[in-house]
Amino acid sequence: MRIAGLAILGLIVALLVWGFSGINAIPTKEESAKASWAQVLNQYQRRADLVPNLVATVKGAADFEKSTLEAVVQARAKVGTMQLPADLLTNPEAMRAFEANQGALTSALSRLMVVAEQYPNLKATEGFQTLQAQLEGTENRIAVARKDYIDTVRIYNTELKTFPGVLWKSFLYADREAMQQLQVDPAKQEVPTVDFGTTGN
Repeated sequence: MRIAGLAILGLIVALLVWGFSGINAIPTKEESAKASWAQVLNQYQRRADLVPNLVATVKGAADFEKSTLEAVVQARAKVGTMQLPADLLTNPEAMRAFEANQGALTSALSRLMVVAEQYPNLKATEGFQTLQAQLEGTENRIAVARKDYIDTVRIYNTELKTFPGVLWKSFLYADREAMQQLQVDPAKQEVPTVDFGTTGN
C-alpha cells in the first residue's frame, strides 16, 4: 500500500515538474515566431529596395513595354505605402491584405522578367544581370523566411492548444492569440523555378 502511495506521489511530482517546465514555452515560442516574421519582412523589404534600380535599368531599353514597367512601379508603391497594423500576426484580414500586395509585386516582377527576355541587349548588360541575380537570391531568401515563419507559427499555435500549454494559456497567457499563417495559392503549391536567363546563354 505504501509503495503504491509513493508511486502515485512520484507520478504527481513528475507531472508537476513536467508541467512547470513549460511555464515559459508560450512566450518563448511566440518570440521565435515574431523573429521569423521579422525575417519575412526584412526579405520583402530587400526585394522592394531592388525595384527602383531594376526599373531604371529596364527603362534604358528602347521601346520596352511601358505597361509592364508601370505595373511593377504601382505594385511596389502599394507595398511601400502599406500600413502594417500592430495586430497583423493575429488579424486574418490584415494578413490577407499584406499577402495580396506582396503577391501583386511578385506577379508584376515575374511579368517584367518574361518581357525582358525579348530584349537581348538589355539581358546582356552587366547592370541588368547583376539585378537579376540579386532578385533571384532575394526570392529564394523570401521562400526560406516564409517557410521558417510557417514552421515557428505552427509550433506556437500548437502550444496554445495542447497540454500543458493550454493550461498555462488559461492561467497566465489568456491574452495570447493564435497567429495567422501565410497562405499558399492552390495554383502555386509547387515552388516555381526562377530562371532569369543568366545561365546557359
